[in-house]
Amino acid sequence: EVWSWTTATKQFLCLVWEKVKVKLMLSMSFLIVVFCYCRRLYCFLAQLVKWWSNYLQRKLRRNLSVLTEVDLLGYSAREWKEETKQAKHMREAYEELFWRCHIKYLQQVRKDNYSVLRAVLFQIFSQGIPFPSWMKERDILKGKKLPEKLLYSQGCNWIQQYSFGPERYTGPNAFGKLRKCMEALKANWAEISATKDREERGNMCNTLFSDESKEYKLYEAIKFLMLYEVVEAYEQIKNRGKPVHNLFRLLLARDSSSDPLSFMMNHLNSIGDSICLDQVELFLLGYLLEVKIRVYRLHKFNTEEFQVNYPDEYRREWNEISLLTEDDRYYHIPL
Repeated sequence: EVWSWTTATKQFLCLVWEKVKVKLMLSMSFLIVVFCYCRRLYCFLAQLVKWWSNYLQRKLRRNLSVLTEVDLLGYSAREWKEETKQAKHMREAYEELFWRCHIKYLQQVRKDNYSVLRAVLFQIFSQGIPFPSWMKERDILKGKKLPEKLLYSQGCNWIQQYSFGPERYTGPNAFGKLRKCMEALKANWAEISATKDREERGNMCNTLFSDESKEYKLYEAIKFLMLYEVVEAYEQIKNRGKPVHNLFRLLLARDSSSDPLSFMMNHLNSIGDSICLDQVELFLLGYLLEVKIRVYRLHKFNTEEFQVNYPDEYRREWNEISLLTEDDRYYHIPL
């Protein structure tokens, strides 16, 4: 009887197994297929998220012309990791900035031919530096149409040949475009410098320097103010009026900028397009904006030209801003 009961149980289990085996195998196969599908879907979604994240980062990096601060020595190690003579020289220069000049961070500035103007204006705005005193004294901020003023009072009709950086534009409409650039500079400068909260001012700067069309107007306005100052100095020298700063005599002594027209055609018109500011124009820029521009020239490390001030003669009450360059063409902001 025990044997019969055991046999019956085995037969029963075998019968049950035969019935559920097919269904079980089908279920297991289905689960494996679902698992593989979900795994592939997960990998696909992960790759999609990663690609989208990288795209957004590239998009944001491309739109932001002044990036957030990074560690100075970390940046140096990434950018100059080779063992060439030049790379070692640059790493030593960065270490000098870190240990001797107490510069710990760096803000990267977009590398184009507006680089130095961008780095200078960004610091002026972010620090809340007010308008230069000469702008207030000459009523430039009170709505006078400065381009037309040069045309009618001093006969500078050649301003129609003014070029707006990459946009090679000439003609009578240049006056209207220049006036819009001046209005944009005055409006943004006034609004940002009047903002006392540092964080809010920084947010306003980030917004402004993320819009190419707006920021390019600022640079063209600065270029035009440089031309305006050269015209004024040239007229004073020609008419033997009140003495002018030595930098104007130095600038006008060049064969390529012996008068305002040649200065505009051979220098200003190419800024933002094919060239950046040279050393003499940096002196003019500091004088124009009434700021002491301290430049760390890393390729001149271990020479007297490693640290240079523009202009070299400045008033004590002028604010100070700093620039960093590896090649005298592209500039970053040291902090």
